[in-house]
Amino acid sequence: MQSAHALLGGATADHRTSPKGKPLRTPKVTDIVVTPVAVLDPPLLNASGVHQPYQLRAVIELHTDTGITGLGEAYGDDPTLANLRAAAPALVGLSVFDLNGLATRVAEALGAVDAVGMTDLIGAASREKSVAQTVGALEVACYDAQGKATGLRVCDLLGGAVREAVPFSAYLFYRWAHHPEGAAPEGYPADDWGAALDPEGIVAQARRMVDTYGFRSLKLKGGVFEPEAEAEAIEALRAAFPDHPLRLDPNANWSVETSKRIAPRLEGLLEYLEDPTGGNPGMAEVARATSLPLATNMCVTSFAEIPEAAALDSVKIVLTDHHYWGGFRASMRLAGICETFGWGLSMHSNTHLGISLAAMTHLAAAVPGLTYACDTHSPWQREEVVRPGALVWSEGSLAVPQQPGLGVELDRDALERLHKQYLDCGVRSRDDRVGMVLADPAWERRTPRF
Repeated sequence: MQSAHALLGGATADHRTSPKGKPLRTPKVTDIVVTPVAVLDPPLLNASGVHQPYQLRAVIELHTDTGITGLGEAYGDDPTLANLRAAAPALVGLSVFDLNGLATRVAEALGAVDAVGMTDLIGAASREKSVAQTVGALEVACYDAQGKATGLRVCDLLGGAVREAVPFSAYLFYRWAHHPEGAAPEGYPADDWGAALDPEGIVAQARRMVDTYGFRSLKLKGGVFEPEAEAEAIEALRAAFPDHPLRLDPNANWSVETSKRIAPRLEGLLEYLEDPTGGNPGMAEVARATSLPLATNMCVTSFAEIPEAAALDSVKIVLTDHHYWGGFRASMRLAGICETFGWGLSMHSNTHLGISLAAMTHLAAAVPGLTYACDTHSPWQREEVVRPGALVWSEGSLAVPQQPGLGVELDRDALERLHKQYLDCGVRSRDDRVGMVLADPAWERRTPRF
């Protein structure tokens, strides 16, 4: 069996002995393959513009000397790929249980890496975050390998499941029916959701998601239209779904004064208001002007940003995300800090595939304090890299996969097809401005807009 030291992330010996004297080998990394993929994405509107026709992900295969392969998933933009590929050779020979060694080797391999953010919707870029994103992606693959080596699920390696089904929230977006002319190639397959540009469209979208997935809470991505119009959409959702907790996320696209004006109208309607304005000082000023709990995944996105938030009392709920907080262990650390300050904990989502969704589910299953339903883009997803059957929706929740590790299996045919789609589509970084400028050449990104 693995020693307690190894399971806590320390170094491991090459060979151990079971109680019956049978030698056990600790898997060591022999190679890491990073495959970028592009997946179809609908024209979802947000504070930065509109989603491009393709979103980028990276699939990580961590091979070991025991024949076990651990899976991970990350963002697929050029800076993320460069960091993953720079760090990968440094991990050869590392035990998959040596997570402290993983963090050290990645930091050394990246050196003075440039601070490049995948999107401005998850806060300011920093070197700390660039390293954390790389560690987090590779750590997930190590945990998957650990689980396959021990026969344990990832949630059990993280301390055990406190819930066997993880609730998620419907993620509602204002959206167009089609990408603007010139954004997508000829023959690009549109979806059948249609446009949602007013309260009626948002309610119809919510109804379809609730009927299809059974979601029991609803989140609207705001910061797109005049705040009063988005407040009307929340009021329409409350009338249509009187028992569903509601959330609104303007992605810091409201000024402090606008936030202070609109927040009282939303009191009694929202479970929480997420990032109405930018930065901890601004959020703190809004917090003093409303009884609504304020949540964030923009002004608290790294450990360095926590002291200011605590000192200013700017937030009551933090949305973790193992992709940019630094992996599972960092997210568990964050959960403990949130408990110390009496903050609630939820989970952020970006466009993802099944490897990430499985990782999110295992993490949420193992964190007692994560009591708010998690975000997910799954209803908008039309392509996948994992084989079906492991991730099953029921009443708005995902059952924790029961197989060892993450419990998902890579679909190699799908991986090959989506990698070819990456090579052909020409998108190499996320830029939500592109489609907006095609639709309206005079459009400019302004923060805050309202």
